[in-house]
Amino acid sequence: MTDAPLFRDPAVPVAARVRDLLGRMTLNEKVGQLNQRMYGWDAYERTATGHRLTEAFRAEVAAYDGMGALYGLQRADAWSGVTAESGIGAAEGARVSDAVQRHVVERTRLGIPVLLVEEMPHGLQALDGTLLPVNLAVGATWNPELYEEAAALAAAQLRSRGGHVALVSALDLVRDPRWGRAEECFGEDSYLAARFTEALVRGVQGPPGERIGRDRAAVVLKHFAGQGAAVGGRNSAATELGLRELREIHLEAAEAGVRAGAAGVMAAYNEFDGLPCAANRDLLTGILRETWGFTGLVMADGLALDRLVRLAGDPVAAGAMALAAGTDLSLWDGCFPRLAEAVEGGLVDEAVLDAAVGRVLTLKFRLGLFERPYTGDRPPAAGPERLSERIARESVTLLAHDRVTLPLTGGARIAVLGPNADSVAQQIGDYTAPQRPGTGASVLDGLRAAAPAGTEIVYARGCGLVGGDRSALPEAVALTAGADVAVVVLGGSSARAAETHFDANGAAVVAGDPGGMTCGEGVDLADLSLPEGQSALLDAVAATGTPVVVLVQGRPHALPDLAGRVGAVLSAWYPGPWGGRAVADVLFGVAEPVGRLPLSVPRSAAQLPVFYNGKDHGYRGYVDQPATARHAFGHGLTYSSVEYGVPRLSRSAVGVAEFAGEGQAVTAPAEGGGGYGRGRDGRPRLGGGPQRNDGPGAGGVPRPVHGPVVCSVEVRNTGERPVRETVQLYVRRVLGGSSWPRVRELRGFERVALAPGERAEVSFTVDEGVLASVSRSGRRVVEPGEFVIEAGPSSDRAQGVPLTVLASPPEAVPGAEAPGSSRRSP
Repeated sequence: MTDAPLFRDPAVPVAARVRDLLGRMTLNEKVGQLNQRMYGWDAYERTATGHRLTEAFRAEVAAYDGMGALYGLQRADAWSGVTAESGIGAAEGARVSDAVQRHVVERTRLGIPVLLVEEMPHGLQALDGTLLPVNLAVGATWNPELYEEAAALAAAQLRSRGGHVALVSALDLVRDPRWGRAEECFGEDSYLAARFTEALVRGVQGPPGERIGRDRAAVVLKHFAGQGAAVGGRNSAATELGLRELREIHLEAAEAGVRAGAAGVMAAYNEFDGLPCAANRDLLTGILRETWGFTGLVMADGLALDRLVRLAGDPVAAGAMALAAGTDLSLWDGCFPRLAEAVEGGLVDEAVLDAAVGRVLTLKFRLGLFERPYTGDRPPAAGPERLSERIARESVTLLAHDRVTLPLTGGARIAVLGPNADSVAQQIGDYTAPQRPGTGASVLDGLRAAAPAGTEIVYARGCGLVGGDRSALPEAVALTAGADVAVVVLGGSSARAAETHFDANGAAVVAGDPGGMTCGEGVDLADLSLPEGQSALLDAVAATGTPVVVLVQGRPHALPDLAGRVGAVLSAWYPGPWGGRAVADVLFGVAEPVGRLPLSVPRSAAQLPVFYNGKDHGYRGYVDQPATARHAFGHGLTYSSVEYGVPRLSRSAVGVAEFAGEGQAVTAPAEGGGGYGRGRDGRPRLGGGPQRNDGPGAGGVPRPVHGPVVCSVEVRNTGERPVRETVQLYVRRVLGGSSWPRVRELRGFERVALAPGERAEVSFTVDEGVLASVSRSGRRVVEPGEFVIEAGPSSDRAQGVPLTVLASPPEAVPGAEAPGSSRRSP
């Protein structure tokens, strides 16, 4: 009897197990570990008694005597063609996954388990998977802790059904809202996205460490990098990013995710500096691995490597190009399957192949798949339904209000109108599986359920989602004339249908006829205005009174000036299946509106870009319309009123030597609220910037002993209803530095609950994470200059106080104030 091979011993360090296993593998087996070329729904077929593995799956495993990864085994949607009748439900997920795994483990020479990869962009995209609101709604909560909790439950649901790897969009930014995938972003701001990306990694993967627990999953962050900056908002198109813009805006969330321990990233479709990201060595190896120290795997996006053939000349050379750049795992393409030819032909060294295979194997060891390859009879984990509705409720953002119309009162007759009023499918977003009958609640359902006794709810659709048909307007106007108030539910939809045409990578193909879709992958818009029919409905209803407008949408639609024409405007970014209940609770005042905009809402597409943190060149605007947004980043009203005092600094000057020196990267701490501040009791606060890294300064010279710079601002609820105010910290560089400054940049936030009449003092530590900018060396450092530290309720209503950063320590330092958690007084 021979001893078990070293790689089978769980007591041996992972790196040693990987080396041992690599040494036993043939070239063909190694290539198989880097391939993910099969659509998972082609691996099984439904029978009268359940599901069985297909011959195509068995042949794929036999081709490489193993399988690196299988994508989308449990995916169900219009693109895959998997329906509720043909797909894999929650009760069957573990059994089918185990059948796939058992075949791979027991029918191959080395028995290396396969990674089962699933989409989890806002909850698990599978039959019976619990959906969350889309990322844009998550960003509108400004509540990373809530998202972390929901992400953990979503990961547990994925693992309980046999999945291992969650693909989640987190790194893209809405720099152009014409882009159809805006709904997948946390917003337009890199700092905000970084905080949610950290929360995502912590939630999905659990505590940092070599092993990933059985109720957690490995997360692959999409998309690296700059995909949200495609020219014209065109999906998968070119970007015109320079290295500075990439570093200042588009890499911050990715770096935060890497430092939080993300298992992988997905290379984006777009090019950077002339090379698609999957073939860009400067990006995937230079920045990601060599500068940041990333040791996880890089996955290509669907069929992205096949696009490289146009550069490389043939699939073999294209595969070698991507592998040499730093791509480890393919997705559906025909290039990586031919890597053995690339190695044998001398296009890429086998050592490079071994490094990539090692990263794939490392993840399998971290997940414990060699010890526990099967899920077994574990019951499906409960999904985050309660948290999904809570996220939806916290994301609803009050954009405008006449301070009279809302909250709605009982005993009234309420007309509910619009194409998004009674459709759960149109409020859940892209990347969603078919929902079981009875799942969720539309806005109309929510209003009927929440209406106080004596309230009458009447409904008419009024118009279609798209097009200019006005035949249903008379009925809607008639209902409005007999009602006390009208709630008009407008916006967009990413709902796919069986008749939708798709590219081979799953993006919708729309040319002229959107087929009832106005958002989602492949659905970009040139005009951000509401469709003609919706605009006509709004005008007709507004002419009869002052309606309430609710926008259920996946991107910001450009609205006309509605002042005096409507009583209120609310935005509900695709709030998920139970979003209708959340919207109704806010309309009736059961819940206060606490959402804040994670992006800037434009006046029109013609004025783009309108993101708040552009370069500060003092542009005054167009002749025919302002350059400013209709609603600014961070904006959101309440049913009460909140007053801010003028912010104060504990010190008006600070020496640059107190911060990290040139050449040292400034990063958030590994612990302590994911980069948020700490209160006097040492517990993480809900907001703030990255904390100081105490210790020697540049060159080992001790830092001057000063108290930290603290920005404090008093916030008071002057109204008659409770509020949860999101206090925001911004920095402006007005003089000095080695590159042109931005208008302002978000560098912290804290949520504070205030009863009527209550006040609180909110404090932020102003450290290198707040003041640093990208220097000529490409590192984030603090440079001497004049700054304005701002605090307020939004990017356009923040008040500032000056701070000087001196090249040498200040001679006299005023009394330092210790940072603390919010202090309250009645």
